Amino acid sequence: MDARALSFSVLVILIAAATLANGYSPPPPPATTVYPAVKTVEAAVEGMVYCQSCDKYGSWSFGGAEAIAGAKISIICKNHRQQVSFYKVFQTDSYGHFYGELKGLKMTPHFLDHPLHACRAKLVSSPREDCNLFSNINNALDGASLRYEEKRLKWKNYEAVIYAAGPLAFRPDHCPAATAPPPTY
Repeated sequence: MDARALSFSVLVILIAAATLANGYSPPPPPATTVYPAVKTVEAAVEGMVYCQSCDKYGSWSFGGAEAIAGAKISIICKNHRQQVSFYKVFQTDSYGHFYGELKGLKMTPHFLDHPLHACRAKLVSSPREDCNLFSNINNALDGASLRYEEKRLKWKNYEAVIYAAGPLAFRPDHCPAATAPPPTY
């Protein structure tokens, strides 16, 4: 090695040693790019469950009906091939209202896989022993269709499109005989 290369190497080593001795630290890496959080859009279903009054039995009327706390309903969705793609049971609150997110529902571009076409609400069980028979109000026996009522729930990084189902109703297992005579025609 010639003298010039040797002296250059020594000079580089001396500069590096002097720099480190003075507390030099390399500059911090550039700040990483912060991307905004992805907004999650979910589908949800809400509705009410009632006990239909005895005097309205056989009709779709809710006159005199009482909300049922703790009733269970299911949301069943089928894909365009009629295969069950989503099933979940939800329970009503103390006011007879249920709200359920359809987390895990896979919607494909096929229009029949949209919740309005694919999903139905069905009665599962009532905690009331005096009102636990299924009624067919809003076609609940086959599954009540969902309705879009332009309702959305929005937060910073979350949005839910809320569909309505029902209202649904159980009916009493025994109704007392009517006190008034039946109408004559």
